[in-house]
Amino acid sequence: MASFSFSFSGDDIEDDGAIGTTQDAAGPSSSSALSVQGLQALSIQGASLVTPTSSAAPAATAFPVPHKPQLPPQCHDLQGMLSKLPSKIAFSLLDVVLDVRAESSAPIGANGGTSAAREEPCLIRLPRRELWDVKVQLMAEEEAEDDESGNAQELAPGLGEHDVKTGIYEGGFKSWESSVDLVKVLLQPPASVSTPEPALSAVAGAVLSQDGPAHVIELGCGTALPSLALFHWACATAPSAASTTPFRRSHQLSITVADYNPSVLYLVTLPNFLLTWALQQRDANPLVQQALSFEDADGSGNVSGELELTDEVKDAFCAFLTSARVTLSFLSGGWSAAFVDLLYGLSTADAGPPPHTLVLGAETIYSPFALESFSVLLLTILQRETGTSTRAMAVVGAKKLYFGVGGSLDDFVQRMREAGVVVNELREEADGVRRGVVQCLL
Repeated sequence: MASFSFSFSGDDIEDDGAIGTTQDAAGPSSSSALSVQGLQALSIQGASLVTPTSSAAPAATAFPVPHKPQLPPQCHDLQGMLSKLPSKIAFSLLDVVLDVRAESSAPIGANGGTSAAREEPCLIRLPRRELWDVKVQLMAEEEAEDDESGNAQELAPGLGEHDVKTGIYEGGFKSWESSVDLVKVLLQPPASVSTPEPALSAVAGAVLSQDGPAHVIELGCGTALPSLALFHWACATAPSAASTTPFRRSHQLSITVADYNPSVLYLVTLPNFLLTWALQQRDANPLVQQALSFEDADGSGNVSGELELTDEVKDAFCAFLTSARVTLSFLSGGWSAAFVDLLYGLSTADAGPPPHTLVLGAETIYSPFALESFSVLLLTILQRETGTSTRAMAVVGAKKLYFGVGGSLDDFVQRMREAGVVVNELREEADGVRRGVVQCLL
């Protein structure tokens, strides 16, 4: 079994909720497997995209695994995933301080106005299920399996010493720096200091504030911080929400999160959505108030807590999704033509007009093969949206250079521009490891 370990240990974002600034820029995608076997060569505005195959493995890269098939794409039922969760999940909070913007260049807010400059910082608190809690659940499950089979089982890949196990696990249990950068690009401080909830930035609002349904797709989601931020906004702006936010959504919002590993989706991604809903709705829902508990053991402000997952809490979560006009979909498996078909099968299953589409990706280009695979998949999605009456864009965050691995944000930008994609630089982070966020439009 091939393994792939980077030159730093632990999370890109530390367990105490602070954003880590590793000195080496190597880092995996919290992503789906970077294989696009079966995708046809594309021709977009004169640029021919030839898809790598498993028989032509590039040198000096983590992917692919010769002669080893990728996991097939699969859609996971929400109710089935909820049934696998334990009776209680533990979490910590990650504080993301949103960028303060000057009034003269303030983007459009969620209520259609502009954001005035704020003197005090505005932050959003995003929950993440604790990894030790994931391990406790897995050990309990595997102990039960041992009793039945008589054979000792191994914990899920990704909970050991390696950041990536090539072709086995793609880093989804950890949160990576660029996912936080995406949160800062997608949300902004509210227009009024009296409004507690963050607003959409001009970038996100260009898709999500349009007339008609919207579809957010996060590729290589892992802990799904960018999608959680938008889900938090969706909860606060739901038609039935008890909030001081003046804007109310009137259209359907679909959120599709994709990770190579099904275990990542049900062990951390779905729990994080549950926690985001519970934290945002706790003041308005007595059931949630009773199910949530908080702890600040060391007095440092690093808040942790637990959420009891009773059947009533799960039912309330599903009922809220319906009333808030939010649909959650979970996809796993390798990136392929079948993956694209499955992705668009979700959209066609819903009656109504086609949605505006926002594609998100953080740390998905950390090797040359990963970069090519992600580029082909992203171009395939953008091409399918071209010529419709809807708006589509992608927002991608990555490190400027992945030392020792070979991927870079500049190479991705060049690759996309050669294919006729308009790429705009949205954000650059110079502190610690250099990173950037770009917008892609076809």
